[in-house]
This record gives sequence, C-alpha cells and structure tokens, in this order.
Amino acid sequence: MPQSDYAVIIAEKPDAAERIAASIGDGGEYIKKFEDRLSYFEIKRQGRRILVVPASGHLYTISQFRGGRSYYPVYTFTWVPKFEVEKKAARTRQMIQMFEKLSRDASELINAADYDVEGSLIGYTILKYACHGREKAAKRMRFSTLTRDDLNYAYEKLMPHLDFSLVEAGRSRHEVDWLYGINLSRVLTISALRDSKKYTTLSVGRVQGPTLKLIVQREAEIRSFIPVPFWKIDAHAKINGKDYALKFEKDRLEHKLDAEEVAARCSGETGIVRAVDEKKVQRAPLEPFDLGTLQKESYKFFGYTPRRVLTIAERLYLDALISYPRTSSQKLPPTIGYRNILSGLRKITPYRGFADALLARGELRPREGKKVDPAHPAIYPTGKPPERRLSNEESKIYGLIVRRFLAAFGTPTVRLTTTVSIECKGCRFFLYGRRILDEGWTAFYKPYVESEEAILPPLKVGDRIPFKDVAASMHFTEPPPRYNPASLLRAMEKHNIGTKATRADITGTLYERGYVRGEHMVATDIGFTVIEVLNRYCPSIISVEFTRQLEEKMEQIESNLEKRGNVLTEATRGLKLALDQLNSREKEIGRLLSEAISAEAAKRRAVGPCPECGTGKLIILRSRKTGKRFIGCSNFFAGKCKKTLPLPQKGLVTTTEKICESCGYPIVMVKWSNRRPIRFCVNIDCPSKARYVDKSKKGERREQV
Repeated sequence: MPQSDYAVIIAEKPDAAERIAASIGDGGEYIKKFEDRLSYFEIKRQGRRILVVPASGHLYTISQFRGGRSYYPVYTFTWVPKFEVEKKAARTRQMIQMFEKLSRDASELINAADYDVEGSLIGYTILKYACHGREKAAKRMRFSTLTRDDLNYAYEKLMPHLDFSLVEAGRSRHEVDWLYGINLSRVLTISALRDSKKYTTLSVGRVQGPTLKLIVQREAEIRSFIPVPFWKIDAHAKINGKDYALKFEKDRLEHKLDAEEVAARCSGETGIVRAVDEKKVQRAPLEPFDLGTLQKESYKFFGYTPRRVLTIAERLYLDALISYPRTSSQKLPPTIGYRNILSGLRKITPYRGFADALLARGELRPREGKKVDPAHPAIYPTGKPPERRLSNEESKIYGLIVRRFLAAFGTPTVRLTTTVSIECKGCRFFLYGRRILDEGWTAFYKPYVESEEAILPPLKVGDRIPFKDVAASMHFTEPPPRYNPASLLRAMEKHNIGTKATRADITGTLYERGYVRGEHMVATDIGFTVIEVLNRYCPSIISVEFTRQLEEKMEQIESNLEKRGNVLTEATRGLKLALDQLNSREKEIGRLLSEAISAEAAKRRAVGPCPECGTGKLIILRSRKTGKRFIGCSNFFAGKCKKTLPLPQKGLVTTTEKICESCGYPIVMVKWSNRRPIRFCVNIDCPSKARYVDKSKKGERREQV
C-alpha cells in the first residue's frame, strides 16, 4: 500500500505541539483537530501536509514479566504502555492509539520532543511501539527554545536519524533505576509488613539511597557534636565622633584568661595607626544559569524548592520565554543571537534601560562558566515578550533569569578596599572599609547581589585612635548545618549523584516517604533505620562512590564510549549480592523498620506540651465521625483536659519543637506540594495571629500583626 506524502511530528506536550505548529506552518496557520477527544494540529508547509501530535511525557514504562506487587527479586523486565501498570495513566491508551492511527500512512516521522535523554527516549518508544518499528527511519528536530526562528531552523536542518546514543543512555538509566528501585523497595516494605502486619510504603533506589545517606551522616554529626568554648575580642573605637567596630588579629582565643588580659590591657587606651593599605579589587560577573544554579539562587531569594523551580521554568520554556531549562551548561554561544535577544528585552519596560546600555557597546562577550552540556546552552531569555500575564512566581523566576543573562555581559565590579592596621599595647586590630568605584555587572543583577559599602574616615599612619571599649565574649563551636533543599542539591552535584533532571524529584521523594522532615532537613527515625539496615548488610547500595561510578558509565553511553548491555550486567550483579544479604536477614530488618515506623508515627502526632492543663501533651487526632484532623490533649482520654484546636485539612503537618513567644503554645509547620511551607502558632486566640478587619467599614483595612 503506497504511503501518503505527509509527515508526523512527535511533540512532548500539547503546549509544545501547538507552538511548533504555529511556528513552522505557512503563515503561522494551523488547524486544531481531535482524535478520540485528544487534540493534535495540522499545518501546511510549502504545500506539504504535516501533523504535529503531542504526547504527555512518557507513554511507555518498564514492567516485570511475571509476579505481582509483592514478588521479588525481579531481574527480567519489558517496556509496556503506561496505562497497563499505572491507574493514573489511563489516558495514555488513547494517546498511543492516536499515534498508531495517524502515523500508519505517514511518509516521514520526526521526533521533536525535548532534546535530552528523556525527550529522546519518549520519541523512541512511541516510534518503536506505537508506530510499529519505525524508529530507525525517523528523523530528529533539535532546538533549545520554542521560538519561531529556532523551530524553523530545527525543521530545515533535521537530523537524518534519531540520537541513538541519548536513547540508549535513557533506556539504561530507566532500566537500572527500575531494577534497583523495585527490588530494594519491596524488600524493605515487605519485611516491615510481615513484622508489623501494617503496610507502610518504603522506598530506596540507586540515587535515593546515597542521597539519604548524606542527610543521615550529617544528622549523626550534629547529634554527636560536643560544643567547645572559645573567646572573641569585641572592640570599638571612636573616630570623628562615630563608632567603628574593630577586628582583633586573632579570630578566636582558646583560653579565657588570654582574652581577658587583652581586654584589660586595651580597654580605654589609645591605638596608633601603623599602616593604611588601599587596593582596587575587581569582581567578574557571575556565570550564566545552569539548572542547578538557578534552583539554588531561587531557593536563596524566594524559598522555592528545586522541584518547584523546575516546574516554573518549564512553564516559561513552553511559553517560549526562556531556553530549555534542563541543562548543565554555563555557556552562551554567539549562535543564540545576543543582539536579537537584547532588542527583544528592550521592549519589556523593566529591562529597557539595561538592554539599551548593552546594545550601545561594540562587542558583546558574556562571562561563561566551566560547565558544558553538549545538548543545550545555559538558560537564557529568548527576548520574546510574555503573551499572557505571568503569575507572581513566574515573574520572579523570569526576572531572575533575565537579570542573570544581562549581568553576564556586564563589566567587572570595581571596589576600593581599605585595611587599617592599628596597634594598641602590643596588640593589633584592624579596621576594614570598602567603597564601590564602578558597579559594573551588579547594576544589572540588583536586587540579587550584595553591594553594601563601609565608608571609613580619612586616616593616615601615626593617627591616634581612642578605644571606646574592649571586651572578651565567650562563644561555642557549632555543628555543621543541616541540609536544606538547595545545599542538598549542591552536595548531589558535587558527588555526581543523579542528574540535573532527577535531583529535584529525589528531594521531594525523601519528604514523601517520611525519611526527612523540616525545611532544614532532619533525618527521621525511619530515615536513620533505612540507612542503618542498608549500611549493615549491603553498604555498596548506598555508597556515593559506587553510585558515581555507575552514573559516569551511563554518561559514557551518551558519548558512545560504553554499551548499555555492559552497564546493565554490572548493575544487576551488584544488586543480586545486595538482595541476597537483605533476604537472609528479613526478620531482623522487619523488626528494626517496624520499630522506627511506630516511633516516627508517635513523633509526628505529638505537637508539644499542653499549656491548658500543664501535664498532658497536644497530639494530632482524627474525628471518628468526620475524619477531619484536629489537635487534642492526651489527658482527654483520662477525663482531665478537653482542650482542642483546629488544623488545616490539607498539607503535611509537622512539628517544629518551637514554642510561641506570645502565648506559649506550640508552633507547627504545614507543607503543601506546590506552595512554600508556613509556620504558625496552633492557638487560634494567640495575639500574634493576623487580625482581619471588615474592609467594608470605612477607614478600616486588613491588617497583618
């Protein structure tokens, strides 16, 4: 049967499909069509008919050959339609049928999913299974933005075949992660179930295990930390009627007597300026954003979790406002068109002056970092003005990306630093000043850069400085800080655990499984026990080194330096050894996990002491009639206290172990999947609560106390 002369383009998502259709069709015209209530787009290009058909992420996944949910070990698997194994993926059945029907007589098939490992695998599985083995004849569109120019160029310069090295890397990563995740998770979950007769989902995987180990190790350091006292010298001088803080020559003194001797010797005395050193210091612009740096900066300034930042960035990408965000590159090649982007940005009011200043220069050369991604450049704005009103969080992330891009083209910041050396009774103190001579790139990156000045009075050698007061203060060494989502991301990058696309999801999973709690990530009893079990019986599974080596081999597949089969064989060999050890200790492992689950459940319910009766504990309860949760006193069951307090019915409620300064009631934290966590006092009558005033009353307004 002869094939019709039309092409099918596979897009990763509906929004991307519509933007491709609107960009490469003649005159930007397209027709929206439907197949079993699913939409696709038909265009004409130079008289040729083209169908742009969207998927919705992965339509195929991995499944075991035999056995049910409790069957393990599992070493044989197959790729199957997603709807066969996931209830929430029922719609993928119709999507697969749509691809089967529309591609049947097509003369050309093109994968236009995102150009990375995941996008390559999405297109490959659709072509192989839904399109019945046409993956070898298919072509590939490669682009980094969804702008009209980039999409037209990508279509005109089609790759003659799929990027099979990325496909193989994607297959191996999914297959290895599935083998580790399904087997290790079932061992832990079933061991605990057989001991307690209660079901709790426990999971661990190739990346999740080593990441949790980092958190547990840090928590163990904190809990075993013994503070050591030391002393500091706090000194102030009065110069021209103004107080200035002085820094002693030693950051800390180990002995109290030494510190007190310095304080007694110099307090109320006069110091003499021995040296005044001035130096111009240049600070180069910051490198452009890769995904990890964007996630860390966004957490720092907005408190957004890495997962949330990626979701927001992907929305901006689908709106053609920024380039592809899942990149590890810090390079901005000239081919992206610096001047065209700046010309576009000058049409957006907040950035007009900055864009004009850069366009007035002769040569544009951005500061670049060391990281390279062969698939995509660093994250940059396309220069295309938004077609819709951005949400508050979208505006923040977009503005941060724009300002970082502009700053990359800025000149170095020039600061004049001054160091004044002052001698007093044989002791040396220092006075530091800094003054900005040229803002350089920081003018573009405000308010996301610190540029505070410390202006000193004019001083010269021989000037006498009266010391106002000198005192010795005791301090204690502090343990290392707990991880937060941003610092954990930094640690994962450092150890090469996971990928730029998966690290954010790993952090979210640790919270969902109850392995960590709190914004500053505290390892729970369950998290500790999972690592204790794995470290005792199969330490290689949670070894950072082992995971890094496996990660590097999968990266080598992308470069055709390693074969997928070799990586699978080596990974399976290590997994089998681990499972043998865990199976031989199933009863002991089940007991340890059950005890940890029970202990953590009790901690989660306990909110804090009850201020009402003074002897009971406030705990989270659920009404037998309504199923709604609330806080009640443990003395209620003894008939001693009837105190109850309301709780939000949505979100994860966790204790903070903090007491409200205003009323003495406990403070809890509520965390939602798509919002920043909030902390609040559980006492509805607490004076620190927000007071809402009827805005309809004249002269009154809503007031936050």
